[in-house]
Amino acid sequence: MRVLGIETSCDETGVAVYDTALAGSAGLRAHAVYSQIALHAEYGGVVPELASRDHVRKLLPLVRQTLAEAGLSTADLDGVAYTAGPGLVGALLVGAGTARALAWALEVPAVAVHHMEGHLLAPLMEDDPPEPPFVALLVSGGHTQLVAVDAIGRYRLLGETLDDAAGEAFDKTAKLMGLPYPGGPQLAALAEQGTPGALRFARPMTDRPGLDFSFSGLKTQVLLAWQQSDQAPQTRADIARGFEDAVVDTLAIKCGRALDAAGCDTLVVAGGVGANKRLRAQLQAMCAQRGGRACFPRPALCTDNGAMIAFAGALRLEAGQREDAQVKVTPRWDMAALPAV
Repeated sequence: MRVLGIETSCDETGVAVYDTALAGSAGLRAHAVYSQIALHAEYGGVVPELASRDHVRKLLPLVRQTLAEAGLSTADLDGVAYTAGPGLVGALLVGAGTARALAWALEVPAVAVHHMEGHLLAPLMEDDPPEPPFVALLVSGGHTQLVAVDAIGRYRLLGETLDDAAGEAFDKTAKLMGLPYPGGPQLAALAEQGTPGALRFARPMTDRPGLDFSFSGLKTQVLLAWQQSDQAPQTRADIARGFEDAVVDTLAIKCGRALDAAGCDTLVVAGGVGANKRLRAQLQAMCAQRGGRACFPRPALCTDNGAMIAFAGALRLEAGQREDAQVKVTPRWDMAALPAV
C-alpha cells in the first residue's frame, strides 16, 4: 500500500509517501518538509493565521515535488493520511481539506491521524524497530508525556507536564536570554560551549513520587540567575548548559521510573526535543544499564513531518479504518481515545 501523508498541524508543511511493501527505512519512498521559521521569526513565535495561509501556498507544490522524488504519480497512490489534530485549527483544515479532496478525486480511502501518535510511531519506520509493549517519551514544543504502549492504538498516559512542555521551556528560556527565534536549538547549541557543573539548577518534581513534569519553576530559576549574572558570553553559555542538564536529567529520571512502572526496558523517544544530542546519549546509557534499549527516529523525523503521518496512516488503513467525506479536524484530541489497530 502506497500512502501519501500530509502534516500541517502548526508551522511545518510536511508531505511523504510510505510504501508498506518495503521493509524498514526503505518504506519511506520520499518526504519533504517546508519550515515557516523565517516567516514567524519577525514575531518571535507562530502566528496562526499566517501559518494557515502559508500552508495553502506551499502544500500542493510540495505534494507534486514529493511524488516526483518518489517516482510516482497520483494514480499510484492507494490511500491518503492527514493530521487531524491536535494543532492549530486553521492549519489543520488546510491539510485535511487537501487530503480529503485528493482521496475523493482518486477514489482511494483517507484516514485521519493523531499528530502525537505519528511522533510515537516514527521510530518504528527505522530498521530493527521496537515491538510493543514499550514506554514512549513524547517530548516536543507542545507536549511532554510518558505513555505506556501496550499495542499500536492502545495507549495509557503515565505522566505529563503540568505547565510548560520541555520544548516550550527551551524556547522561553532562550528568549529571556536574548537568543533568536526559534530559541530551543539556539540554546542547545550555546550549551555546547558551557562548562559542565558551573551552574546547577533544580531537577523539578524528581524529589517526590510520580511521573508528571513541571518546567515553569526551572524557567524562573534560570531567569533569576540570568538577571543576577554579568551576562557575559561564557556566563550565558554556562547558564544554557545548566538549564539543558537539568531538563535532560529530569527527563531521564522520569523515564527510568516509567519503565519500572510499566515493567519493560524498551524506551521510544519522539518529538522535536528527541533530536537533542545530550538527551539521546543519556537515555541510551540509562536504558543500556538496565539491559534494555532506547529507540529514536532519525533526527530529520523528530520534528513535524509528513513521513510519520504517512506511516501511522498506512497502519490504520491496512487495519481497515476509513474516514467519511466530511472534512473534520480535532484541535484538542486525547490519544487514549484512539481505536486499536
